[in-house]
Amino acid sequence: GGGEGNKEVEIVCIFNPRFLWIVFCLMRTLLDFALSQEVYAPHSIRIEGHLTLGGLFPVHTRGTDGMPCGDIKKENGIHRLEAMLYALDQINLDDQLLPNITLGARVLDTCSRDTYALEQSLTFVQALIQKDTSDVRCTNGEPPLFVKPEKVVGVIGASASSVSIMVANILRLFQIPQISYASTAPELSDDRRYDFFSRVVPPDSFQAQAMVDIIRALDWTYVSTVASEGSYGEKGVEAFQQISKEAGGICIAQSLKIPHNPKLEDYDEAIQQLLETPHSRGVIIFASEEDVRGLLNATKRANQVGHFLWIGSDSWGAKSSPIHQLEDVAVGAVTILPKRSSIKGFDEYFTSLTLENNRRNVWFAEFWEENFDCRLLSSSKREDTSRKCTGQERIGIDSKYEQEGKVQFVIDAVYAMAHALHNMQRDLCPEHSGICPVMEAAEGKTLLKYIRNASFNGSAGTSVMFNKNGDAPGRYDLFQFQMTNSSVPEYRPIGQWVETLQLRLEELQWPEGEQVPISMCSLPCKTGERKKRVKGMPCCWHCELCDGYQYQYDETSCRLCSYDMRPNPNRTECQPIPIVKLEWHSPWAVIPVFLAMLGIIATIFVMATFIHYNNTPIVRASGRELSYVLLTGIFLCYIITFLMIAKPDVGVCSFRRIFLGLGMCISYAALLTKTNRIYRIFEQGKQTVTAPRFISPTSQIAITSSLICLQLLGVLIWFAVDPPNTIIDYDEQKTMNPNLARGVLKCDITDLQMICSLGYSILLMVTCTIYAIKTRDVPEDFNEAKPIGFTMYTTCIVWLAFIPIFFGTAQSAEKLYIQTTTLTISMNLSASVALGMLYMPKVYVIIFHPELNVQKRKRSFKAMVTAATMSSRISVKPSERPNGEAKTELCENPPTATTDPMKTETAIAKC
Repeated sequence: GGGEGNKEVEIVCIFNPRFLWIVFCLMRTLLDFALSQEVYAPHSIRIEGHLTLGGLFPVHTRGTDGMPCGDIKKENGIHRLEAMLYALDQINLDDQLLPNITLGARVLDTCSRDTYALEQSLTFVQALIQKDTSDVRCTNGEPPLFVKPEKVVGVIGASASSVSIMVANILRLFQIPQISYASTAPELSDDRRYDFFSRVVPPDSFQAQAMVDIIRALDWTYVSTVASEGSYGEKGVEAFQQISKEAGGICIAQSLKIPHNPKLEDYDEAIQQLLETPHSRGVIIFASEEDVRGLLNATKRANQVGHFLWIGSDSWGAKSSPIHQLEDVAVGAVTILPKRSSIKGFDEYFTSLTLENNRRNVWFAEFWEENFDCRLLSSSKREDTSRKCTGQERIGIDSKYEQEGKVQFVIDAVYAMAHALHNMQRDLCPEHSGICPVMEAAEGKTLLKYIRNASFNGSAGTSVMFNKNGDAPGRYDLFQFQMTNSSVPEYRPIGQWVETLQLRLEELQWPEGEQVPISMCSLPCKTGERKKRVKGMPCCWHCELCDGYQYQYDETSCRLCSYDMRPNPNRTECQPIPIVKLEWHSPWAVIPVFLAMLGIIATIFVMATFIHYNNTPIVRASGRELSYVLLTGIFLCYIITFLMIAKPDVGVCSFRRIFLGLGMCISYAALLTKTNRIYRIFEQGKQTVTAPRFISPTSQIAITSSLICLQLLGVLIWFAVDPPNTIIDYDEQKTMNPNLARGVLKCDITDLQMICSLGYSILLMVTCTIYAIKTRDVPEDFNEAKPIGFTMYTTCIVWLAFIPIFFGTAQSAEKLYIQTTTLTISMNLSASVALGMLYMPKVYVIIFHPELNVQKRKRSFKAMVTAATMSSRISVKPSERPNGEAKTELCENPPTATTDPMKTETAIAKC
């Protein structure tokens, strides 16, 4: 290939042994064609030596319009090519390395195209193919004389991974070892397919790991990838995707590919596709220099300067060519370059080159024209300048010079081959100076073994070695393209990656400022919010607040706090719910306490008054014994207010159980006994003159005590079945807003138990009310029926109002306060009604009208008749009255008036 007509032939390598012979035949055909055209390939560098090394360099760019080669590449092509020649010179001058052996070279141009490089590399295998010339004769009948091509023992190159892969497939068939200085595709680490391939640069799997570490250090989780079509770009992105997937936490928004021979539309389309996911600002680039430049140009055309955050692979590195006149688009880009150093000796060598002293480089004249922007000959291809070259120009003085980044690795690759040949010569030719027959006959596998075992300090002082796959260890320098103080952007070192990332985040600068920009699908959720993943996009989510009594368990779930806990303000954990009780200073307690204190004072005052005037007619007529019992019950009704408000403990809860219903029980038991006595007296008086039984004061106390004992018995059973205790009720004030939730400290008494405790007292109250109704028409001069009746009517109204309020607020958040206040006020009102209606009139008379508190005179006969007449009216039903008229029945033997009401009532009953 590469002969007349620019014919290009692509070889597809088939590794299946069944088809190996087909490949061999095809190669023989190609070689025959090549040899028939020219013994040596045109436009190549040939340097004589005992051992010849092949070299593959991208001296020119890819051609357009059907041409295999384009413009010359000054840095990637000429710098690297001259680095190999420089290394050969240094080795040949070294008496310690390969003594008495001179290394030669055969250097070819790949034109940055894999198929063209494959055609050129056929030159390296010519000497290994036996050509059958038995049927070839000259015109005189003599056999022809062929110039046998030199044997290439190893190849330095190629640069692009796609080129190295294509060439490696051919070289392995002829067992020619290959050492690349720039190919980093992970695919080349497969020792089963590329077993004769080695490299002094680390594979992209290390570079991909470094990129993943950089992205994680920047807290990016959502990025896109762009790759040049071919092994380098596609395999690099594939390695990045695999490592990021294993590392977790990184999602690929889009993965784009730039085709071979791209057009402007391809770059514009790629940028538009990247803009479809605007949150994915980080863009990983595994692309050639041309594609990097095309993407930057398309970004500028789309007016998106500063939007994308580029992470460039080593093909971008710290080169100026991809970003020339596109510096504003590249500002902030983080790039990776295998760890390297500038080789001072090469700088001296290269800057001293001239057209006169460098005639071995057949492309140097073309470089000279490009570098100094001039023309050497009238037939020069450069038509964009009329300036003629003088030949006196100097590199680095009349033109800008900066050592290309891969120069170090080219030198190391040549030295690796030299060290391997040196060790092999030492072992195979121990007693021979120079090349011995054994070494000449050695196969490529033998040299490969020495290459893999080579270890030495490279040109930059770092160790050069190979692992079992032929890869160099991963060592990278990290750069960022930044605006400097002089407003001239440049690459600034920001760290390194040697097995682990060492990144100086404080030195990073971004178009938007010093803060690291965000590249994530969804912003981090706030504290107390959980992530709700978007199906199919693990890095995209919606944030949902952990509501109610839930707290953030982890980033994707909320959990409910235990019943006695509530979430803290930021909902990261649970905290105890505050415990409350009814406080003395609370408005819910102040009113009942105030009423209770007034009632207690009034009760004590009435009791003291009765005790002081114990033997006066009014006190005696009131039934002193039951009056004191009733006052005691009223006093306890007031006291229960303080027990209901006091801080609950076992003692307070015990007293609550005892006194909750006891005060009412005592009060209504005494009133019931009174009303029952009056009722029995007047009922029996209708039938007989005999006095009813159990109407004496002793009997009345005994009946009242019996009724009270039933209440105490129920309380004792309650104590035995369910001992008193305190509880914290978290449900009573568990509001929708957990910040308002409170645990209520209270006694272990349910609403039902409380009503049951009061139930017996209410039963006594209802029964007493019934008797009060029945005795409502008894003569008021002889009993307390009417005041008792009014008391009971009022009390019933109070408790009828209490019951719906008590149960109606059972679900209220203020249940504790409302129910306690309602209960205590109801008991205070009940006690106050009884105290006010039954005793205050008597106390008023005793204190303010003592003249009425005297023994009454004996009543006249007329008074007796009136009393008897009223009594008979009570007993006679209207249906028994003839003609519906009321009759007055007089006692034949009217009772004698007496100051003892009991006797009077008995006498009236008899009448």
